[in-house]
Parts: sequence; structure tokens; C-alpha cells
Amino acid sequence: MFLKKRAVNRLEPLCLVIFSLWMPAVGFAKQPNVLLICVDDLRPELGCYGVPYIHSPNIDALADRACLFTRHYVQAPTCGASRYALLTGRYGPSGNGALFQRGQRLTAGAEDIPPSMPAYFRQHGYRAVSIGKVSHHPGGRGGPDWDDDSDLEMPESWNSHQLPAGPWKHPRGAMHGLANGQIRQSAGTMAVFESVEGEDSIYPDGLITAAALKQLEQFAEHEAESPFLLAVGLIRPHLPFGSPAKYMRPYDGVELPLIPHPNRPVGKTTWHGSGEFKRYQSWGKDPNQDAEFATEVRKHYAACVTYADAQVGKLLAQLERLKLSEETVVVLWGDHGWHLGEHAVWGKHTLFEESLRSPLIVSYPQQVNRGVTAKGIVESIDIFPTLCQLVGLPMPEFTHGESFVGLLEDSTSAGGDAISYASARTIRTDTHRLIEHRDGWYELYDHTSAEGETKNLAAEQPELAETLAKKLRERLQR
Repeated sequence: MFLKKRAVNRLEPLCLVIFSLWMPAVGFAKQPNVLLICVDDLRPELGCYGVPYIHSPNIDALADRACLFTRHYVQAPTCGASRYALLTGRYGPSGNGALFQRGQRLTAGAEDIPPSMPAYFRQHGYRAVSIGKVSHHPGGRGGPDWDDDSDLEMPESWNSHQLPAGPWKHPRGAMHGLANGQIRQSAGTMAVFESVEGEDSIYPDGLITAAALKQLEQFAEHEAESPFLLAVGLIRPHLPFGSPAKYMRPYDGVELPLIPHPNRPVGKTTWHGSGEFKRYQSWGKDPNQDAEFATEVRKHYAACVTYADAQVGKLLAQLERLKLSEETVVVLWGDHGWHLGEHAVWGKHTLFEESLRSPLIVSYPQQVNRGVTAKGIVESIDIFPTLCQLVGLPMPEFTHGESFVGLLEDSTSAGGDAISYASARTIRTDTHRLIEHRDGWYELYDHTSAEGETKNLAAEQPELAETLAKKLRERLQR
């Protein structure tokens, strides 16, 4: 059992409308729209986060008129579990199948499952559409190619759940696709990075964005009918790191800063051998041993970030063109972080800061404080109730998260603590991180110290470790 922080669908072809469930509106007045932009594997490596060599002009411009959160933490350093937390507002399983497990229970008739974010918004009169990778599988279906109409990841949620696969043929092909329809058959024969001349549409995110722009036009045409919740999920910068060549050019000749704490940690941690990264063709090179190759990897990751930024720019420009920007809440969210050599890891899946901290930027109509930075800790489970408060929906009592509208109104306000989980579990406070392993082993890190998450202080400060472990257990009461 989890504690709150306070005491047969009708299916249509893929790339059109995957399912429609019509619920009656619950007597609403016209409320603000919501544009939720989910970016896969995006660490807070952006110009607006103080990383000057990253070219991210569109996200930076959004931050200039929004509230940027410097300490937003996800619930899990893996796509499926992190998106479960976002879309339900609740702590949950730690694996990528978290939403599918929930969906199977719903399909089987379980009545004790609270509505998801899109379902709740629909119950209150919203049209809810998902395009791209919003839940774990782009398009929201299972099966070998992730296109099985009988296996829904989020039943009873979206009016429409879309994935324009184009030359990649199906959602699985798009998820790990490279340029011009390349589908991953064997990761070992697919390049870990590439840069190919062409338009944005030579990679899947170009098609996802184009579909989202059309959807916004449709919403604008029927604006008087009801507000919308549009979730757009961009795949890059997920592996493999492929992007149109024009997005690599800003990094030609750029000297990158040194990788901080690049050594494998000593002792028992959640470190891993970067297995996902090493599955791909890397031409016999190891970025932990080859500094030049490490720089290539980092630049290709950066190019993917810039490619994703360009898609964000198109979405925001469409809001402006359609005169929807002044009546739409915009949230940009990274589903987790990503190591680029810190702790000798190239990937996610650890419980270190690099895996768990991700970008969060929120803009809303009538926002008084714009271009501000909030340093209080917030969690992904907080986004659902926050959106409800921003648009005037009844606060959902079933979420484990809390609204952070107070931080939006006063960015100097204090935040809370953040809980995350994978093979172990962790609590991040204002000053410390405690990781508790299943066998009772602790990692305790002091973020006020220059050593940060490179020195385990659990043996030196056992009382603090026990205090934080108790707090962690209370938050995740079993």
C-alpha cells in the first residue's frame, strides 16, 4: 500500500484514431487547454538549465515565459514506470510493464483502479489525445510490433492514441528507428549514433510532430465545444542517437566540458555496465576508455536534443498561429535523466542524480511570475494534481502526488522530498540522498558537500541514514 504525502474499446487503424470512448461532460465551463510535451531520455542539459554549449532555443524561449524547475525528480529511471507515475499521479511498479499491468486489470474488470490523468480529464469534459511516445509504447498497444488492437496499455483513457509509423511500418520500428525507415532488427548491427542529411521527417519524431500540428488545427476548429488535453511524446534523444545532420552542425568544433566524476563508484551501488548502450554497434570503442569516442557520443546526444527542441518549437508556434497560446497550459517534461559518462555509466537505470533528475517547465494562462526558476523539490506524481488545480478541475483525492501551484506562484517556496525506485529505492531531500537496497544496505550522500554522490556516508552517519530510511518506508508503506 502506498501513502499519500498528505496524511472493449472500438479500435480503428493505427496512425488514425486508435480508440474512442465517449463520456458525458460533467457540466463544465470552458477551461484552459493542456499541451503536455514528453521528451524521452532528456536530462536537464539545455541552455535554460545553464548548459551553454547546448543549442535549445525553443525550450529556452518557453522557459523565459514559464517556471523552470531545477529539482524535478522522476519516480523511476526507466520509461514505463516513470510514465505510469506521470499518467496516474501515483507510485507504482518499477518495471516498463507498469501501465500494461494496470491495463490488464482494467480490461479484466477491476473496479479499484483510479482513473488515469486523461480519463479524469475526459470525465470532466476534456477531449484527450495522445500522439507519439506518451505511455511506454508509442501508440499505446502491445504485441510483437506494438500494434495489437486487443492489448491496450491505457484502456479507458484517451479519445485517440496515435502513432504515425510511416516508413518504420509499426510502433516498434519507430521507437528504435534510424533514418529513412531503418528498423532495429538486431541492436548489434545498428549504429549507436548517426547524422544523416534530410528534413525532420526522415526520423520518426518529424512524423509525430506533424500529426500533432494537424491535431491542434482540429482542436482549434472545434474550440467552442470543449477544452483539450494533448500529450505529445518525442522519442529523441532516446537511443540510438540519430538526427538530421543540420542539428549536428551547432556542435562542430565545440569543446565540451570534462565529464564530472567519471569513475566507477566504489562499493555497492546501483551502478551498471551500460548494457542498453553497449547492445548497439559502437565499432569496438568504449567511451569510458576512449575520450574522443565519448565526445562523439555526447555530441550526437546533444544533436538529438536540438532535434527534439526544434519539434517543441513547431508545437509552440502552432499554438501561437492558432491563437491558442493564451488559453493553454504547457508542460515540458523529461521522463528521466541519462548518464553521459558520470559514474562511468552511459544510460539510465541507476538511482543516482543523473538518472532521476529531469527537466520540468510549466507555463499557464494568467501566469504572473514568468521566467522564474523554482528550486524546491517536486516529483512527477505531482504533475497530475497540479494540472487539475491550474485548469480548475476538482482535486483528485486518489493521487499520491500534491499540487505544486504554490511554487508556480512563489518560486522561492520550499518543495518536499522525492521518492524513486528501481532495483532499490531512494529518497532525495533538500540536502541528502539515501538509497536503500533490498538487503538493507544503505547509500547516503550529502549534496551540500563537494563530494556529492561519490562518497557513501552511511557508515559514518548511521542515525541520519536510519531517519531517512524510516521516512522512505513511511512514504512507501507496505
